Amino acid sequence: MKFNTKTIHGGQEHEPSTGAVMPPIFQTSTYAQSSPGVHKGYEYSRGENPTRAALENSFAAIENGTHGFAFSSGLAAIDCVLRLLSPGDEVIAGDDLYGGSYRMFTQLFQKYGLNFHFVDMNSVANVTEKINSNTKLIWLETPTNPLMKIADIKAISTNVKNIDSNILIAVDNTFATPYLQQPLDLGADIVMHSATKYLGGHSDLVMGALMVKDDKLAKDLHFIQFAAGAIAGPMDSFLALRGIKTLHIRMQRHCENGKAIAAFLVNHPKVGDVYYPGLKNHPNHEVAKSQMKDFGGMVSFRLKDESQKAAFRFLENTKVFTLAESLGGVESLVNHPVTMTHASIPEPERLKIGITDSLIRLSVGIEDISDLLADLEQALEI
Repeated sequence: MKFNTKTIHGGQEHEPSTGAVMPPIFQTSTYAQSSPGVHKGYEYSRGENPTRAALENSFAAIENGTHGFAFSSGLAAIDCVLRLLSPGDEVIAGDDLYGGSYRMFTQLFQKYGLNFHFVDMNSVANVTEKINSNTKLIWLETPTNPLMKIADIKAISTNVKNIDSNILIAVDNTFATPYLQQPLDLGADIVMHSATKYLGGHSDLVMGALMVKDDKLAKDLHFIQFAAGAIAGPMDSFLALRGIKTLHIRMQRHCENGKAIAAFLVNHPKVGDVYYPGLKNHPNHEVAKSQMKDFGGMVSFRLKDESQKAAFRFLENTKVFTLAESLGGVESLVNHPVTMTHASIPEPERLKIGITDSLIRLSVGIEDISDLLADLEQALEI
């Protein structure tokens, strides 16, 4: 199947007892057994649930994987990956990543004996030079949150595996989505999504996803998920599966609008730096072009007036863009990383990579582009 067909039919079967086209919401915790241990493939919904199974099959299909897992949040999915490791193991991660990921790495798992190195993944050499005998995981975001850096998934995967084939490569693919980028095909072992965002697409659920190809890795992840219990519920699974069915057409509009807004911001006299991989002056534009189908709907920019007051004035006066956490919904959102999504990162670390008071992140929705541009124009002029 081509991707646009996979979003609708990938991994799906009509419900066998009724022929229902959409999987029913199996709102049950347990399942009848005809004899101890004799059942129809389902025992207890922490382990398996038919609605969640339908979603997980879809997850696997759209990332060209063989196994998918649905979690109660994106952070729960990341937590599951890190539980593959042991005290003393080391992780190499990007220096610009979601604040919740950074908080989990440094305030939770560092306490449990994992060691983390944060490097600029614009360069493959920055990754490989940190590898030693304790390195067990490379954690990539690309594009990154919020500075839209691009990591070369194929080059990093190839070079790391040449050094040690046992090192796992995991990619947070939330910003790109499988519509734009498929890391498993580029050499990654694990793909992670905050399915809360583009996969769900309607800001009405919280969920995480993992997709893999390797059967042993899938078995290990399933055991951790079952043992720790961070599963997605059947209602949220139903909503996410419904969201995925329109992923391809939503992403087309997100990309169209994102490009138009990036071009508008580049030429606005009150705007400084604009961060969008579709711009030709983006440092890794060519890498983005080679591994992404298009450039997405996430745009960050800096005001020339670098004061927090100026940023707040803009943020408080948008009318179509809603000031809110999260991203990837059909509606446009505006975010202030310093005080919102990245507040958990210590100020010296934020400033070192460029997350300053004047940095603003846009999640560009699928509204009419003329309304979005007019809204940005009026907010910038106040």
